[in-house]
Amino acid sequence: MKASEIKRGNVVEHNGTTWQVRGVERSAPTGRGGNTTYRFQLYSVPGGTKLDLSLRADDELPEVDLARRPASFSYRDGDGFVFMDAEDYTQYLLGADVVGDLAGYISEGLEGCHVMLRDGTPLGLQLPQQVVLEVADTAPEMKGATATKRPKPAVLSTGLEVQVPEYIVVGEKVRISTETGEYLGRA
Repeated sequence: MKASEIKRGNVVEHNGTTWQVRGVERSAPTGRGGNTTYRFQLYSVPGGTKLDLSLRADDELPEVDLARRPASFSYRDGDGFVFMDAEDYTQYLLGADVVGDLAGYISEGLEGCHVMLRDGTPLGLQLPQQVVLEVADTAPEMKGATATKRPKPAVLSTGLEVQVPEYIVVGEKVRISTETGEYLGRA
């Protein structure tokens, strides 16, 4: 798979090791003829060792052949996350090392997820492109605030911190991108 096609949550192989992509940064030089480069944050599966890898857009990184099972989040079990298969109701326990910083997007009853399996062992997790979360804490609404783009920090029900417009109040539900972590709008 070309570097330009790799997304957060994909599981790839590099130097004989299986890695889960946890972050993707794209940088395009402004000069003519410059190559777009992609910087990946990879974590070994299993193990959780971190690797930063930079590739050009056309460089190949083989994707590991995994079974993608549709699943929904059921509950937390200590440090682990239990997902239930949407078709055959199998339960998959994913450790914190597999979920990583995606934990901030996982709320009760979250659907549209995919658990990545190799020989029946869960190695990765793909979330839907956006999730709806409740604002747990933010500064009070400013008097006279309009629908401007002036952001303020907000802590969501999962502990994730994002920037939201100043008119958002505690208790509101907001849509958040799981790719970028950005506020997309009210839910």
